[in-house]
Amino acid sequence: MLVRRLMTAAVLAASMLVVSACQEGAIEYGDLIGPHAPVPAALIKDMQLKDMGVKSPIVVRLFKEESELEVWKQKTSGEYALLKTYSICAWSGKLGPKTKEGDRQAPEGFYRVTPGQLNPDSQHHLAFDIGYPNAYDKVNGGTGQHLMIHGSCNSSGCYAMDDWQVEEVYALARDSFSGGQRDFQIQAFPFRMTPKNMARHRKSDHYAFWKMLKEGSDRFELTKRPPAVGVCEKRYVFDTKLPEGTKLVPAGACPVVEETVEVAAKRIADEAEEERLVARMTPADFAPISSFSYTTGAPITAEAYAAEQHRREGYDRLGKPIKSRKATVFDGFTK
Repeated sequence: MLVRRLMTAAVLAASMLVVSACQEGAIEYGDLIGPHAPVPAALIKDMQLKDMGVKSPIVVRLFKEESELEVWKQKTSGEYALLKTYSICAWSGKLGPKTKEGDRQAPEGFYRVTPGQLNPDSQHHLAFDIGYPNAYDKVNGGTGQHLMIHGSCNSSGCYAMDDWQVEEVYALARDSFSGGQRDFQIQAFPFRMTPKNMARHRKSDHYAFWKMLKEGSDRFELTKRPPAVGVCEKRYVFDTKLPEGTKLVPAGACPVVEETVEVAAKRIADEAEEERLVARMTPADFAPISSFSYTTGAPITAEAYAAEQHRREGYDRLGKPIKSRKATVFDGFTK
């Protein structure tokens, strides 16, 4: 009788494992298709509910500290609205901009992606080049290349997603191009640009740089339209109005940039709130400044590699999902 029970349990366990594996694949990872994968039906339904065209233009926003990637899409009104937020699987380095080849820093700033930057043959499932270095990076001495948003959850200066996530974002980008968008903007931030976060990071060497990024972020959040981004005097400027036939020179003088009433009001209010917060903060309230650094070409230890990955839990050093052991019907016999 005991032998019969064990045999029955074995058959049941085997069938449960097969079902469990199928369900895990369908729920957590799905069936990957590649660069021709359609936008999921559920996401198309969300677009319709939010008054967005299936092939309307997009904007991508990245937030390092929160490890989030947002896709915004244009509505029929011309304004953009948030379509979906994805959890970034891994980004490397620390808060702050990328400055040189091999520093393993994920870029921060304003970038644009054209159809030619999509990579359907990436070794990381799918990818698209962020566009680093841009005019700001170059005029400030920034070096590096091939900085991507890609799959595989493994980063060396890129923003790495789950394969199913990058397939979805890739499909949205591909369809926006087929709908007529020539390029889409990427806004890469160290964190959400709130007065509280600016106060927390007041002591960072990158504070002035982040204040500059915040202006572009504020303009987008107020208007719900991507700002026109330019570079002059080695800094970003937004929504400049130039005489016909002239253009900005990255190292040249900046024209007078006028703030709208709304932009000025937000800047003044946020700065006042930030000062109010800073006045009440103790040393422990400020964000710690990372001491992590990497020397180009030097070996990197497993501990240092893990420290600079900012990888979501559940993935190993190679970016592969770690599958935890699940309970089986045999567990009762081993106790």
